[in-house]
Order: sequence, then structure tokens, then C-alpha cells
Amino acid sequence: MAETEGRNTHKVYEKDKIGEVQIADEVVAIIAGLAATEVEGVDSMAGNITNELVGKLGMKNLSKGVKVDVTEEHVSVDLSLNMKYGYNIPDVSEKVQDRVKTAIENMTGLHVLDVNIKIASVNMEAEEQ
Repeated sequence: MAETEGRNTHKVYEKDKIGEVQIADEVVAIIAGLAATEVEGVDSMAGNITNELVGKLGMKNLSKGVKVDVTEEHVSVDLSLNMKYGYNIPDVSEKVQDRVKTAIENMTGLHVLDVNIKIASVNMEAEEQ
């Protein structure tokens, strides 16, 4: 597969007569990032300066703020989040952990060992209603 060269991929399904399914680490990271941002109280994903610059230039980086470590059938996820002001950080973090774990397991069949969360900032801007 030419398009996956240079990327880590993991075989999740193999059938002799049909073929195999491989999932790139980046796909697992995108699933985690999208699942995390669906939780109320999460403002956005936090990233390093390169990711921030890419975002300002208008190019989407859906795995921004996500690091995944995928081994045979296990996944560890590290997320950096920007929170909205006024939300309970432990409650929101627990919801993010549950949502990310469920999303990855349901979509890939891989087992999630842990979801670690780093709160990078709190957005103090009031939402307009």
C-alpha cells in the first residue's frame, strides 16, 4: 500500500480469502480527537506550536493534541485539551476518557488501556447565547 508508507499501521483483521484491514496510528488519533471534542466543556484540542501554525493557515490537523501508542491490540492515548471556563475539570475529563475509549474500541476493535488527559488551558471567553 503506497499511501501508508512511512506511517505506522496495525493489522486488525485478516481473512485468508478476503484480505486484511490495517489501521494507521493517525486514524486512531483522529478518532480520539473527534470523540474528545464532542464532550461538553471541551473547547478545543491543544497542540504544539507547529500544529497551532498549521491551524491558523487553514489546514486542518484532526489529530492535533493527540498522541497514541498502538501495540498489537492495545492502545494508550494522551490528549491535550483546552477547556471552557466554568466546567468541572474532573467531570469533563472522565467523560472525555469514556467517550474516547468507547469510540476507539467500537470503531477499531482495539483495546484501550488508558486515556491520559493534560489540560493545557482554560478559555475564559464567555459564550454568546
